[in-house]
Parts: sequence; structure tokens; C-alpha cells
Amino acid sequence: MFHIFDKINNGGIYVIAEMSANHGGSLDTALQIVREAAKAGADCVKIQTYTADSITIDCDNEYFKIKGGLWDGYKLHDLYKEAGTPYEWHKAIKDECEKCGVDFLSTPFDPDAVDFLEDLGVEAYKIASFELNDVPLIEYAASKGKPMIMSCGMASPEDIQDAVDACRRAGNDKIVLLKCCSEYPANWEDMHLGNIPDMKKRFGVPVGLSDHSFGSIGAVVAVSLGARVIEKHVKIDGVESADSAFSMTMDEFANMVQDANNALAIAKGPDYSLSKKEQESTVFRRSLFAVKDINPGDEITAENVRSIRPGNGIRPKYLKQMIGKKAKSALKFGQPVTQEFLDELE
Repeated sequence: MFHIFDKINNGGIYVIAEMSANHGGSLDTALQIVREAAKAGADCVKIQTYTADSITIDCDNEYFKIKGGLWDGYKLHDLYKEAGTPYEWHKAIKDECEKCGVDFLSTPFDPDAVDFLEDLGVEAYKIASFELNDVPLIEYAASKGKPMIMSCGMASPEDIQDAVDACRRAGNDKIVLLKCCSEYPANWEDMHLGNIPDMKKRFGVPVGLSDHSFGSIGAVVAVSLGARVIEKHVKIDGVESADSAFSMTMDEFANMVQDANNALAIAKGPDYSLSKKEQESTVFRRSLFAVKDINPGDEITAENVRSIRPGNGIRPKYLKQMIGKKAKSALKFGQPVTQEFLDELE
């Protein structure tokens, strides 16, 4: 059973560790990533299901060459051939996820990949930002009736609505949207995480963050704005790959999981009730005390009654109505002003 909605509905954060190319061409490394991500607090480990030929074509013209950025100079076919996860590894990775108690998730990039994952027994699908405009692919994956987690990098509200509508046309309302900035790495000022509450309201589904920025701050801000799913690329320290430059080490990932959960605890509300420790501290609030001896018949002034700590007397808001009135009973220096003393004033 895929646990994303259980985690969200119970008020938690569902954390996805994205392996992507960080296996570095080694199945042993891929399995190590699963084990270490599980220990670091991941709820799910995600891979990608494609071949270079299913995602692009082997063509040398200018359209297929990357200019600038992390993969400058690569031909698309060469990049995906290097970065892909072999189909024959998928079952071993899925089995390792089950052994470690985490969900297995993959991103299909064409209908054949969906069919392959169906045969493998996957329980959810992830749609990458770059495929969010591939409505036929989304509709086909959604037709399998399983949770659809869709990244929304580069997407307009209309693009997102098209993807959501594709799922619903297929009879599938098990949708989670991930705010994403499709930069590698993402600059904080470009992330626009303020979209998260708007996305929740606009599309009526849970929203999370697929985070390509450095560190934990993106996850912390996202959770404070209502994100309930965090996806982050993870790597084994020292293993180089096409994605390692913007990926987290496992220690960093473990810290992020803790930071995100702390952010969730901090951001709870609205709730104006006092904690137990706050209740214990109310005795040290300000209240009204006699700061000079007051005898019956004495006038109450700002010199004999003041607002001071601790909080054993009545609230300071009553001082103004006391000034100028006469005491009916005595109050010694250092004694709190009581409601009874206030009610007796003439």
C-alpha cells in the first residue's frame, strides 16, 4: 500500500528521496541509496523509468544539444543514456524498498514505461515537470487508478489545470501537485513558494515541493506555507553523476527531514491555547500590587499602586479606574491588589 495520503491525512509530511542518476551506473550504489535514505527518514525512494530512445532521439542537430547550465555541451541522447536507471534494476530496487519499509515510486516517460511499471506492481506514479504538458501520458498513467504525483516546474496555472483535468477525465482524483523550480540548482529568489497556498486553493488537492535548491531552507519554508510532501535528490557522498552537483548527502537529507518536521510543529495553528509551560509562566506576568502601605481612607495613586511582576494581582487594565478612589480596607506594601479590594473602592 502506498502511504502518501495516510501520511498527509494524519497531519504528517511525506518525504521522497529522489535517486535519479545518483546510482552512478552501479546497482550496488542504487541499493545503498535505498537503505541509507530509509535510515535518514525517507517515506519513499523514487527512480525514473526511461531509456534514451524513449525520452528523445539520437540526433546531432542543434535542437538536441544542451547549451549552458549544469549539462552544457551534452547531447540529450547521451545525457539520458548516462543517467538512466536500467529496467533490469527496477525489481531489485523495488524489493529493497519493501525490505527497508519505504514506498517505491518511479517516473514513467512514455506509455511503455507505464506498462512496464504496471507489470512490476507499482502503487503510484510520478510525473516530471518536463512531462507535465504531455497530457496523453498523464491520462494514460492516471487511468491505472493509482496516486498521481505531478511536479509543476515551468507550468502556468493553465498547464497545471490541464494535467489535473487529464487525471480526472481518467476517473482519478488521487492527485498531489509539487511546486517546483526547474533550475539545477534552483535559486531561492526564483522558487516562488508563495504559490503553494494558492495552488492548494486553486486546484483543491494536496501540494508539496520538489526541491532543487541547496540545503533545507526550501523545505522549511514550503512546509510553513502548507506543503505536505517534500521531494529531494539524494546521493552517496563521493559518487559522481549527472545529478550529484545539486543533490543532498544522506547526512544533509536526514537533517532536512528533521528540519521539515520541526517546521511543521512550529507552523501549527491557529491555536491560542497556552501550553503547559506557558500556563506555568503566567505567574510572572504583570499585575497590580501595592508598592506602599495603603490604609483605609487613603487615595489610590500611581505612587501606591503599580503594574509590576509577578502576576498574582488583578490585571493592569484596572489601574485607571482605581486612581483617585479611596481604599476601604488596608493593603500592605508588596501585597497584590485583589478583585475584592477593587470592588470595595469608594
